[in-house]
Amino acid sequence: MTTAYGVREALGTEDREACFAVRREVFVEEQGVPRELEYDTYDTTAVHVLAVREDGLPLGTGRLLHGADAVGRTGADASVGSLGRLAVSKAARGLGVGAALVRAVEDVARERGLSAVDLHAQTHALGFYERLGYEAYGPEFPDADMPHRAMRKVL
Repeated sequence: MTTAYGVREALGTEDREACFAVRREVFVEEQGVPRELEYDTYDTTAVHVLAVREDGLPLGTGRLLHGADAVGRTGADASVGSLGRLAVSKAARGLGVGAALVRAVEDVARERGLSAVDLHAQTHALGFYERLGYEAYGPEFPDADMPHRAMRKVL
């Protein structure tokens, strides 16, 4: 099945709500992440990206933390961004939406002059990120009671 979709920076309340709806579907409902852990203060300052089908149905989302927010999340310097909250609705998996969202976040990072992007990947998704050029580092750690690894890609 081929589905035409586009990826864009989420602008305005309607786009943000679409991002949050995808995250609620994937993280809260599907994976059981507590709602209070899923949404945080970074949501107000992050750059969000949104994948939408031609008819406007939201398919996926991700966000980029940069500057002081990224330093607080990654412990790295301010030239490293933090990709997070990457979520693709169940109906859109296997269509390339996740990879398109990662590329969009990387494009935003480059536009802001960042030299690298870090992320905390659920361990089952390591191969996905490795195919996109990310390298794991450090030990496995729990986040929302799920195993994760830190990963980085130099831009």
